Amino acid sequence: MPNGLTRSRGGRGTGVRRGAVVGALALVTLIGTAGGGLAVPPPPPNPSDSELDSSRGDRNARAGEVGQLTNQLAEAESRLSSLQADVELKMEQANKARVDMQMARETADQAERDAVAARTEADAASGAIEQARTDLDSFVAGSYRQGSTIGSIGAYLGSDSPDDLLARAQLLEAVSGSQLDALEGMHQAQVEKSNKDAAARQALEEARQRRTEAEQARVAADEAQAAAVEAQQGQAARNSEIESEKSRVEQLLYAAQSEVDGLEGQRARYNDWVAQKQAEEEERAREAALAASSNSSGSSGSSAPVASPPSAPAGASVEAAVARAMSQLGVQYAWGGGNTAGPTYGIRDGGVADSYGDYNKIGFDCSGLMIYAFAGVTSLPHYSGYQYEAGYQVPLSQMRRGDMLFWGTSGIHHVAMYLGGGQMIEAPYSGGYVRVVPVRYGDIMPYATRLIG
Repeated sequence: MPNGLTRSRGGRGTGVRRGAVVGALALVTLIGTAGGGLAVPPPPPNPSDSELDSSRGDRNARAGEVGQLTNQLAEAESRLSSLQADVELKMEQANKARVDMQMARETADQAERDAVAARTEADAASGAIEQARTDLDSFVAGSYRQGSTIGSIGAYLGSDSPDDLLARAQLLEAVSGSQLDALEGMHQAQVEKSNKDAAARQALEEARQRRTEAEQARVAADEAQAAAVEAQQGQAARNSEIESEKSRVEQLLYAAQSEVDGLEGQRARYNDWVAQKQAEEEERAREAALAASSNSSGSSGSSAPVASPPSAPAGASVEAAVARAMSQLGVQYAWGGGNTAGPTYGIRDGGVADSYGDYNKIGFDCSGLMIYAFAGVTSLPHYSGYQYEAGYQVPLSQMRRGDMLFWGTSGIHHVAMYLGGGQMIEAPYSGGYVRVVPVRYGDIMPYATRLIG
């Protein structure tokens, strides 16, 4: 906000002078030539009805296009948001697939190591059993190589005593028994190792299967992520196209609205001229009738003075309301501030406004500025939601100078006055000042409220 517009209530020199000039012009227009002091000027241009209709039709068509593009953009933004969420989901799923694949690879590698170890143990057990079986075969062959009897006698030859003979018999029995026990133990060990080998091979097969599935899932997740990113990028490009087209059509709407405002302004000035001309003629007729009445009553009589027709109430026209609003340019924002007499102290809200000290400032909030601007028209409540219903509503495509605009499709929270030419005046927010800015169409209500005309 320029420093020239940041001034106190008592120091709005430029704004006050502007308001005084507008007020003086309005007063001249309303009074016309009361008293016969001035003559009505020549008539201003008066556009035809067909020109007005054509201009309004073009304006309405552009407004319709803007509305359609606004809806398309809202849908596109919703779609883009959904696609962005899908991209984030696909990215996480891809991360999961990579983690699963790494774990499956590690499990398969361990299974391969376990299978090799189990196979080695099974092979070693098999070799030991074969060696034990060979030794046993040699022992049995040695016992019977000379025949069943000779073998036994040969084992006992050379015994020195019956005790020695018994010891040798016990030794042969022990040797043969231990060989058989060892063979049985090794056979059992070979069975166990073979079972472990089979289990290891099965675990390896399952681990390899899970690794294959995990790798396939990772590939599918990466492809899904790439597709989601591509869709999101395509939607973003589409959003940019719609936004660009919307901006272009808004410029056309602005131009069409300006043309309508210009033609309607010409028509309004012409109607004012007609009314002023009629008032002048009525005043002349009244003066003539008064003069005739005075002449017929003679010089000895006196007639009661005839009062001039009352002028319009202050602020009862669109231009008067606009002038009142414009006279407050640069006045600071104060939540809850403003009435029909001008800016007032704001009030506490227990939150944002208090943090800006609005309760200690003299100024307007958005609805307070409208109360002041339309003071000569009607008594407005200090709540924008009720102000929306205070007059009759017209589609935005038909809004004109002096109409009130509202924002908050899910609950009205702001109001401003339309000035024409795509501009509006508003008391914006805590920390701001009354200002003129381009009309904002985001979250704007579909209807403008008209109090005059």
